[in-house]
Amino acid sequence: MRISNKGLYALEAMMRLARDSHKGPTTIHAIASSERIPEKFLELILLDLKAARLVESLRGAKGGYRLKRAPSRIFLGEIIRTIDGPLAPLADAEGLRRLVKSDKRHSTLYKIFLDVRNAAAKILDHTSLADICQGSGH
Repeated sequence: MRISNKGLYALEAMMRLARDSHKGPTTIHAIASSERIPEKFLELILLDLKAARLVESLRGAKGGYRLKRAPSRIFLGEIIRTIDGPLAPLADAEGLRRLVKSDKRHSTLYKIFLDVRNAAAKILDHTSLADICQGSGH
């Protein structure tokens, strides 16, 4: 599994929105400056997160972005998949399962990759924004 810079920035932006969730919407400028994310890049990331229904935008003088759900109901795995795609090192989980069945010579290797993917997914899919903002991890 590899998380791109875009994926890392998305996680950082979502953590900021989680920390600010009780304050109301947060502007792109505030997120970008506090998290040291290039503003134009952040705009694109937030559009992806909005399309995935993880955040929503509000217009006006007091507008900005906010989480669509409570921080305890948004998990790292869904943020990473939104930005970077599958968590598996070679293919998605189903692709790895097909490789295990079809390539008997290398099936043990593919099973290990599937185990790695499953372990990472278990952690990421059970760690919420609230968990990491409170410092508890998984």
